[in-house]
Amino acid sequence: MAEKVVIIGSGPAGWTAAIYAARAELQPLVYEGAPLQEHYDVGRGPLGQLAMTTEVENFPGFPSGDMTAYLDGSIDNSIRQYMAPHMKHGVSGPELMELMRQQAKNFGTRIVGDDIVEVDFESRPFRLKSREGEWIEAHSVIVATGARANYLGLPSENKFKNRGVSACAVCDGALPRFRGEPCIVVGGGDSAVEEADYMAKFSSKVYLVHRRDELRASKIMAERAEKNPKIEIVWNSVVDEVIGDDENGVTGAKLTNVVENTSKVYNATGFFLGIGHTPNTDFLVGKLDMTDKKYLQWTVPFRTNTSVEGVFAAGDVADDNYRQAVTAAGTGCMAALDAERYLAAQGHH
Repeated sequence: MAEKVVIIGSGPAGWTAAIYAARAELQPLVYEGAPLQEHYDVGRGPLGQLAMTTEVENFPGFPSGDMTAYLDGSIDNSIRQYMAPHMKHGVSGPELMELMRQQAKNFGTRIVGDDIVEVDFESRPFRLKSREGEWIEAHSVIVATGARANYLGLPSENKFKNRGVSACAVCDGALPRFRGEPCIVVGGGDSAVEEADYMAKFSSKVYLVHRRDELRASKIMAERAEKNPKIEIVWNSVVDEVIGDDENGVTGAKLTNVVENTSKVYNATGFFLGIGHTPNTDFLVGKLDMTDKKYLQWTVPFRTNTSVEGVFAAGDVADDNYRQAVTAAGTGCMAALDAERYLAAQGHH
């Protein structure tokens, strides 16, 4: 029997889609991804990017407070016993994702801890192949595989992830460790300038590090950075090492000027990457229409339709603009409703 809807991915978009689909009695099947170290190393493990963050201050409904009892009572103990201790000031990324997963499961969502590695969207029902080699059939598919942040690949950078190293200023910039302290933003495009501009609201000084002598950002964005008194652009420079210690996390970074061949240590409590994201769409190349950056294309305005009828996209896999948990969840809801209407029109109630 073909599944009514298969959801690929397990971030906010995937779980929200599962909650809506399950409540609509579509018996969704979620492929949440295989828990492989190679996935975690590049930021695409099960439960999405939020599972690798700490505090989440901007997801509605979770003000600061002690949630210990609620977490103990709402998440199955088989999972809860392995979670990190609650920090008692609101919800963490892993906690929020486990809560979403549990909510989807409570409504009857079935979950497979594997990846989809190959798809056949030309046959009806659709055919999907898992990493373990199993083929399954589905009348509709929601792709919610997200996008992973690009990092420099330095061992020191990886060491201090979530302890001062971040790829999302909007997500983390307002945290106490960054307030009134200098920070470093790496990149030269619009996203890097946006990160620097955002951090200037909280940090005492923002060093915008770019390897060339001219920003790639649009003219209006470049002018914004150059005119901001809190932003100092460090031209022709690359990062050699993120500096820090176990007690304080990030304390600075060593930068090298590639023209003058000189090095200097800049003190900072924050190290932000603004060098783009890579959508997790490799297994869909040639199967669905994509942008030049390989994000899936929504083909109908204000809908989650892709170039194949019956296949929908939700979250960061199709959104290179907002990239927030709440917007991903919103499009997850939309994709489930779009899939439900599609299935009804096809007679698959």
